[in-house]
Amino acid sequence: MSTKFVTHPGFIKHILNGTAEVSIITRSACASCEIKGSCSVSETTEKIIDVKLPTGEENYQVGQAVTIKMRQSAGTWAILFGYVFPFVVIVVALIVFTNLEFDQALAGLLSLATLVPYYFLLYLFRDAFKKRFDHSIVSH
Repeated sequence: MSTKFVTHPGFIKHILNGTAEVSIITRSACASCEIKGSCSVSETTEKIIDVKLPTGEENYQVGQAVTIKMRQSAGTWAILFGYVFPFVVIVVALIVFTNLEFDQALAGLLSLATLVPYYFLLYLFRDAFKKRFDHSIVSH
């Protein structure tokens, strides 16, 4: 099974201690549409990604155009941790609280409150996530 990668063009905004802040522009699917000016759906956003520079390569400059890559499977895991797992936590908590015969409003609020420890755990394990969701520079 071959490893698939997702690539994005960007440019280096800042370099510090062997790590570059790379700015990439993400576009919605219709951002390249010819009639996007008459539609409010199209959007582009800038995202800043920290990329560890390869050792021994000090030839990167601020403002330089680069291409970054990430394993496609890492993107899938990011979607799972960011959207799917929190949804599952809320639904399971809501089922548990309603089965414990809490008031519906209270059960809804408590199930939403379960996201606080979920995202706090993600924050505590942020260093492990940085290793798992690593980006690298492919070209310069």
